[in-house]
Amino acid sequence: MSKPSQIPPAETLLLQALITPTVQGIASRILAKTTGGSVTLFAFDAGQGLSEHTSPFEALVMVLEGSLTLTIGGAPVAATLRSIVRMPANVPHTVEAPEPARMLLIMLLDRPAS
Repeated sequence: MSKPSQIPPAETLLLQALITPTVQGIASRILAKTTGGSVTLFAFDAGQGLSEHTSPFEALVMVLEGSLTLTIGGAPVAATLRSIVRMPANVPHTVEAPEPARMLLIMLLDRPAS
């Protein structure tokens, strides 16, 4: 049985059906989570975003709809429809949506080999 916030196994699901955008807001849903990382679906309304923060995880941002402006280590990066951007761990970054947008965020924890 899946955890309540995660998607069920062995089932085909449409990404657009998994999240409901919020007017003048941000919606998110965790699709999968382990100790090594997570996969989260986000929906941003125009003008919304995430303020500057850091994460111990390597992150991949995949733009599914619209476009985003990512600022990674102070450098702006245009993330357009069907593009992917890597954000290194522990580097300050922001996310801004100039238009309604959806993104898939994949976070991976890099652990030293034992």
